[in-house]
Amino acid sequence: MLMAMAMPVAAQAQAAPQVPAPYVKDPRNWPTPVVDTVPPTLPAFKARHAVLVLSKTNGFRDDPQIRTANAALAALVRARGWDVFVTENAAVSNPAQLAKFDVIVLNSTSGDIFTEAQRAAFRGWLERGGGLVALHGAGGDHDYAWKWYQESLIGAVFMGHTARPKQFQQGTIHLAEPGHPILKGLPAAWTREEEWYAFDRVPSGAQTRILAWLDEDSYEPVPNQRMGAQHPIMWTRCIGRGRMVFSALGHKAETYGEPLHLRMIGNALDWAAVAKRQRC
Repeated sequence: MLMAMAMPVAAQAQAAPQVPAPYVKDPRNWPTPVVDTVPPTLPAFKARHAVLVLSKTNGFRDDPQIRTANAALAALVRARGWDVFVTENAAVSNPAQLAKFDVIVLNSTSGDIFTEAQRAAFRGWLERGGGLVALHGAGGDHDYAWKWYQESLIGAVFMGHTARPKQFQQGTIHLAEPGHPILKGLPAAWTREEEWYAFDRVPSGAQTRILAWLDEDSYEPVPNQRMGAQHPIMWTRCIGRGRMVFSALGHKAETYGEPLHLRMIGNALDWAAVAKRQRC
């Protein structure tokens, strides 16, 4: 009598890993690079602090995000009774004009926006005690002709971000230093939707303080962008006598209406504004 042979049970198919869709450059997001050489005219500043919001892009540009963020940043500054100047003109980076500002916000700046002289002015301003807030795309280029910016200022190289069809995902941020002034009022575990950045390393040196880690188990990273248990998403560094904070959050325009995100940015402005009076 022939016995029927048992057939192996097929293993349950696993979900395919996220594979980025082919990227096609949309000219609306990639304007022709322009080098600014004529500085803007600044108004008279009378408040205790003056903040420069610079949103120059010579690389990728998300115009709705930049415009919305500029408006939100200006509102946060004015709510503090401070002066604010918002510009796309990178020629503002000259010693005479930068000396009028206590804080600079780089709002998703991209590409190489400064001439050599403008680079020197920006670096000198920061190292002499300026306070810098760098948001999202300001640390989101794979390569910069200005290596000091990437290696010494940001302290890590951008590798990429979550991509279509899963570019925007819910993910959880865990505060590494809940007592830091920039994190005041934020939950210890903060879940939100974002285009999640990844970097080639955890920043170190320059008295780096990692403020928040991204939980890779809470979203689906692109496979070659996994950093593991230590995936930084927000940090501070000391630059000479100055200080900087970088936050990888804020791709969508809508994020600049989120109360917790605005709280964090407002805290960052407060922290940056006292750079000349406090040690980093």
